[in-house]
Amino acid sequence: MRRGILALLMVVTACNGQDLAEPPSTATTEPAAPTTTSLAATTSTPEATTTVPPTTTTTLAPLQSLGYQEVAVLDFPVQITALPGGDLSYIATKDGRVWAYDGVAVLETPVLDISDQVRNDGEQGLLSIALHPDDRSRFFAHYSDNDGDTVVSEFAFVSPTEIDPGSEQQLLTLDQPAANHNGGMIAWLVDSLYVALGDGGRSNDAFGHGQNTETLFAGIVKLTPGNDPLLWQYGLRNPWRFWIDSDLIYIADVGQNAFEEVNVAVNGRDINYGWSITEGLHCFNPPSGCDTEGLTLPVVEVAHGDAGTCSITGGIVYRGPSIPEIGGRYFYSDYCGGYLRSFLYQDGEAVEQTDWTDQVGVAGAVTSFGIDTAGEMYVTTTDRLLKVVANRG
Repeated sequence: MRRGILALLMVVTACNGQDLAEPPSTATTEPAAPTTTSLAATTSTPEATTTVPPTTTTTLAPLQSLGYQEVAVLDFPVQITALPGGDLSYIATKDGRVWAYDGVAVLETPVLDISDQVRNDGEQGLLSIALHPDDRSRFFAHYSDNDGDTVVSEFAFVSPTEIDPGSEQQLLTLDQPAANHNGGMIAWLVDSLYVALGDGGRSNDAFGHGQNTETLFAGIVKLTPGNDPLLWQYGLRNPWRFWIDSDLIYIADVGQNAFEEVNVAVNGRDINYGWSITEGLHCFNPPSGCDTEGLTLPVVEVAHGDAGTCSITGGIVYRGPSIPEIGGRYFYSDYCGGYLRSFLYQDGEAVEQTDWTDQVGVAGAVTSFGIDTAGEMYVTTTDRLLKVVANRG
C-alpha cells in the first residue's frame, strides 16, 4: 500500500519573522560575526577539472522552464538517495526513519525505524543515508544518538523494503561537545565512505577545531575498511551537504552570520577550506586581515540578506536523462531563502550562474537535494519531497 501523505506537517512558531525550529545546518542564532575583510580570489587550488554538460542528441521539445512536482508530504525529510538501475529510492526523515519511494509514491511502512535511538532536536537527528555502490545488501546511516553524539553505522537489508535495525554495526562514533554543527552528509566513493562533520558547534569556532588536523571535526572524514578514520579535508564550519562528481567534490559550507559558501576542488587529501581563518571570501579571524596562503577559497559566496539567505543547502551535479540542457550544472538552495540556483564549474570558476526561482517558485525551507534511480533531481523541504521537472513547449 502506498501513500502520498506520511505525517503531519511541522508546526513552526515564528518570532520576528524567523522560524524557531532550527534546520540541521542553521547558523542564524549565533552572535554577530566580527567585521570582515574581503579576499580577492582563491589563493591555492588543486589543479581544476572542468565539469561540462554531456553532448546529447535529443528529440525532446524545447525546454521552456523548470518546475517542481510535489511527490509526497513528509515529516522533515533530509535526503533522498538511490543507486542507478534500482527499483526503489530511499528517503530519510530527521526523526530516524527511512522510507522507500518507487517513483510514483512513498510506501506507507518505513524500511527502517531507529527513532528510539536518535535524538531529533534542533540540528540533531538522522542526518544522512547512503547505499553501497557494489553491494545492495548494505545500508549506511549518520545520526545523532540519544546523547547527541555522532554515530555512523552500517545496516543490512532483509529485502528491498526492510532493513534489520538489529544488524547495526557502528563504524564511527564521536563525542559532540555541543548540539549544533554536526555536519551531516555521507556518501560512498569506490571503497570508502566519506562523512561530513562540523566544527563541534557553538560559534566563532569555539573549540578551535577548524584548523586542527589532529581532530576529525570540521572536515570530510574518509572511512576505509581496515583503516582508522582519516581527516581527508578540513577547514569547514558545518558542511551539511557535499556531492562527489567524477574527481571533483562540491561542498556547501554553512557560514556564521555573514556569508555562505560553495567550495569545489579535486577530491584529494589535506585540502584546507579556511574556516575559521576565513568565512566565505572574507577574513574572519582576525577580521582585519589574514594569511590565505595554502587555502582553497570558495567558488561561490552568498551574503546573508541575499534573497533571505541564512543557511546554505548544498545539492547535486545533475546528470539525469530528462533535462539534458542542465547537465553538468551544480544546484543548491538555502534553508531560509528557498530559492533554486545553479552554476557550471569550468576552468576553476563557477560560470553560467543562474537563478531558477522565478520559474520553480520558492520551495520552502530546503533541507537537501538528491536523486532517484534514474538520476533525476529532487529537493526536500521540512515538509515535502519535490521533483525537478522540465516544462517543454
